Amino acid sequence: MADVPRVQDASPNELRDPFIRQELKRASVWLGLAGGIALAVILVQPLLIIFAGLVFAALLDGGVRLLGKVLPIGRGWRLLIVVLLTIAFLIGTFYLTGVQVADQFGQLRTTLEAQANRAAGWLSSQGLMPGASDVSGIARQALSSVGRITSWVGTAFGALTTMFMIVVIGLFVAMDPGTYSRGLEWMVPRSNRAEFAVVLQRMGKTLRRLLAGRLLGMAAEGVLTWIALSIGGVPMAMILGILTGLLAFIPNIGAFISGALMIAVGFSAGSDVGFWAIGTYVIVQGFDGYVLLPIVAKKTVDLPPALTLGAQIMASALFGILGLALADPMTAMVKTALERSAERESEMDNSEPA
Repeated sequence: MADVPRVQDASPNELRDPFIRQELKRASVWLGLAGGIALAVILVQPLLIIFAGLVFAALLDGGVRLLGKVLPIGRGWRLLIVVLLTIAFLIGTFYLTGVQVADQFGQLRTTLEAQANRAAGWLSSQGLMPGASDVSGIARQALSSVGRITSWVGTAFGALTTMFMIVVIGLFVAMDPGTYSRGLEWMVPRSNRAEFAVVLQRMGKTLRRLLAGRLLGMAAEGVLTWIALSIGGVPMAMILGILTGLLAFIPNIGAFISGALMIAVGFSAGSDVGFWAIGTYVIVQGFDGYVLLPIVAKKTVDLPPALTLGAQIMASALFGILGLALADPMTAMVKTALERSAERESEMDNSEPA
């Protein structure tokens, strides 16, 4: 009986077929990318907390490096000094001003509610706004439509838990940042580790500079606002100065909120005091925008205002208040990575023979 010829090549439905292997590789890449995006969306809240912890670690690391220039001791001891000084500052501030600040917070809420009702009543009488009952209904609907992503920070327990996790992550990373940076490098392919290390180092430097400039601006705005409002006789000058300093961490939007607060409180004490509050807001923001900010920007990170505002709007819409607070650090890190990519491409172009 004659031998029957047999097919030696792989069948199209077998995994050892080269075409099937190539298509499976492509499909696995796209499926992995889709799965990664879905996982990032699901885990957006923990990822934001981890990133906030890294930002806090960069802040501590900046203090440790600055202290190392004048105090040549071990890193752990310098970190301990920075943490103790921060705790002492917070405890001292709240101890000296705690009662007064607590009273002023209650007065501030009452004043703002009265001013808001007065403004709503005037707008309603002019036909520019619905009645009070309609406004209440609209407010309830707006509050009930807040997204699932931002609702987790609404309770005091959730906020305290979030702050605790951020502080713990920041402390652990600040204790030994080299270990975590090497861990991140290990997750990158070996051929790209050297370039990734350069980008990671530059991101850390950019983040430290950004936070140093931001802290300087917060302190300057808070102190100047407190002094100016106290001179003009604006009620609750201390709490308004503290809020202005805290809100200065979020440029553009924070300045608008703090200005609205101090103007509302100012007009509650009379027209003259209200105009003084407006003048204070204009002078402080002018000094910050045209004197302090350009000086700090030369030494830190120069982010265009339109870019930061757009990033803040998108981050707040996607991730809520925590995303709004972290919009600038995220933008600065992305900007640093893109600048390094452009620099590397330029080096490769220059190294190629003409």
